[in-house]
Amino acid sequence: MARAYSDDLRVRVLEAVAAGASARSVAARFGIGVATAIIWARRARQDGERTARRQGKPRGSRLDAHEAFILAMIDAAKDITLNEMVARLKVERALAIERSALSTWLRSRGWTFKKSPPMRWSRSVRIS
Repeated sequence: MARAYSDDLRVRVLEAVAAGASARSVAARFGIGVATAIIWARRARQDGERTARRQGKPRGSRLDAHEAFILAMIDAAKDITLNEMVARLKVERALAIERSALSTWLRSRGWTFKKSPPMRWSRSVRIS
């Protein structure tokens, strides 16, 4: 993703537009896109917005709204699997989400799930 233009350039463009120049002529003078100059001028005129907006996808997850439910599932059954959690979210909350997304969401909150063997390891024989 490209970086935002500098605030210095944005201020100079907005000052030139406020002085009476058209957005198209200012765009040509400063070497920016016509649409960019028009949008900057419109935002400054309507909302008084003179700085760049945050770039990228908005932060957050669909799982944030269901955090209490997910934590209650973990507290109720400490050995619950991700597949079981995904199934319960789909049935009880009508939330279709992939296992990897749930795993990423849980890891971002400090939860990790360790694999445990379904039976005890045998220590009676040598493996190698």
